[in-house]
Amino acid sequence: MTSETILEPDLPIIDPHHHLWDLRPMLPAFPEPRHDFIEAITGAAYYTFDELQQDARGGLEGGHNIVGTVFMECGAFYDASRGEEMKTVGEVEFVNGVAAQGASGLYGDYRPCAGIVGHADLTLGDKVNPVIEALVAAGNGRFRGIRHAAAWDADPEVLGPPFHAPEGLYKSDAFREGFAAYAKHGLTFDAWLLEPQLGDVLDLAKAFPDQTIVLDHCGTPLNIASYRGKLHENFDRWRRSIHALAECENVHVKLGGLAMAFCGLPEDGPSKGHSSEHLAGLWRPYIETCIESFGAQRAMFESNYPVDRWGASYEVLWNAFKRLAASHSADEKHALFAGTAARVYGVEHVLPAS
Repeated sequence: MTSETILEPDLPIIDPHHHLWDLRPMLPAFPEPRHDFIEAITGAAYYTFDELQQDARGGLEGGHNIVGTVFMECGAFYDASRGEEMKTVGEVEFVNGVAAQGASGLYGDYRPCAGIVGHADLTLGDKVNPVIEALVAAGNGRFRGIRHAAAWDADPEVLGPPFHAPEGLYKSDAFREGFAAYAKHGLTFDAWLLEPQLGDVLDLAKAFPDQTIVLDHCGTPLNIASYRGKLHENFDRWRRSIHALAECENVHVKLGGLAMAFCGLPEDGPSKGHSSEHLAGLWRPYIETCIESFGAQRAMFESNYPVDRWGASYEVLWNAFKRLAASHSADEKHALFAGTAARVYGVEHVLPAS
């Protein structure tokens, strides 16, 4: 993968969105021709602490100044010994072990998985409460919230086989009942859905104005399958949705995910060696719109690794973000690269003393 000289190497970064997983046992369940598709969509079939450390170079010389990260749920390492409702606790238990590995001090001041976002099925209604309590306990002080993804499209080729959200999930009565129960816990909620669905999360944010909601991946504009070649014609619709969401003060936005195969920015992945300058040019309309709409205090850059390996190495990805933030003040840069994530996910303790 392409390597570049690190721009602004001393700038502290909290990466608020990455995954850890082992998808290799899943692959036999899909036809052989789908394996390449799954690996392209996910970025890597196997990605745990060692792979994250190799990419982020946390606490090591020569990389970006990654001081901490937030793990994002991805259906990994569920506990098969627990019932269906509780098995997601296993993912948080696993990630808490990775966080403990980083907290050992063997890697300097770097704190991977300082915050953990897990998963609970909000269609359980009030029955979600004991699941949330178990997740909090499993996080050992690191659990920050859940993500219940709602990504869906009528074209099955858009998302592929790993994704199974029903249409209109965030508007369903069962989900709203569970969301109301969840909102009482004072935790964060990450929302992942696709650009044509952004009205669903807008409706959710208005219905629960006191619940912190983080919109993942700039709202996931699409340039795949039946949407290929339509980024330009759908841009104004996306922008209107972003402006409307930004009016909801409880919504924050993650600036990234655009290197996913779904977004096709670039189209020719994975890892075709595009420079950070080229990628910044592709992403600028989306990133600038989000920052202008939400402001630096409600926006945060994210790696979405390993999924965004489709478009960029970890070094190049963050260089592209730094190019996009070049015109912002020092305070705005601090917010975009670390401060907003630290505040939203309660990981201020990983920031270096000022």
